[in-house]
Amino acid sequence: MAQGDQLTRLTALPRPPSLHESVQTALRDYILTNGLRAGDGLPAEGALAQQLGVSRNSVREAVKGLVSLGILETRRGSGVFVKDFSLSLLIDNLPFNLLFDSSELADLLEVRRAVENDLIERAVGNMTDRTRSELEQILSEMKEKSDRGEDVLDEDRRFHRTMFADAGNAVALKLLDAFWLTMSRAVEQRSEIADDRPSDTYRQHDAIYRAALGGDAAAVQDALTDHYSPILTRLDRTGPL
Repeated sequence: MAQGDQLTRLTALPRPPSLHESVQTALRDYILTNGLRAGDGLPAEGALAQQLGVSRNSVREAVKGLVSLGILETRRGSGVFVKDFSLSLLIDNLPFNLLFDSSELADLLEVRRAVENDLIERAVGNMTDRTRSELEQILSEMKEKSDRGEDVLDEDRRFHRTMFADAGNAVALKLLDAFWLTMSRAVEQRSEIADDRPSDTYRQHDAIYRAALGGDAAAVQDALTDHYSPILTRLDRTGPL
């Protein structure tokens, strides 16, 4: 080789997955291949280790990783099971700055309203007597607490979950609950956007329910708009921090 010729650099080798990552992949494939659903159990730790040809400790570490991802859950004395779908991990890992960005919170609320608007007609049309009874109980508790000047956050959450329970879309319900939890967390961090009039909150929810009783999806949509207007106004007034 002549002096001064450029040598071709070596290409870095891809990092091979660690053993516990490989075991995680194998467990994911096992769940998918066997069509396991939430609540279905996996083989015992020893059996998994034997089938995969790895140590029990490697299986244990892999399971811990999948538990942290919300894919598996462990039950003391029972074993390891496929976990039900949940958005809790999404909420727990939301960017902290989102809670302080009024514009993005308003956008999030707009998405929530869009999901609810899409569910209203089915929720109202399919509403059962049991759902009506539950909503009336929630409203009764909300009124009692609002009359005492107490916050009604828990009743607010239960009302919306129950209101759309008969729409027949379990994923949408979990998504709506995730939106609610996000806004609730923002309110905890920012008192200036909190609702300081629980009596108004009760009145708004009662109007939503009365519209639903009448079977008028458009009236329910209008009542929901009235419900969200105050928080949107407070978000607009506070602006970005």
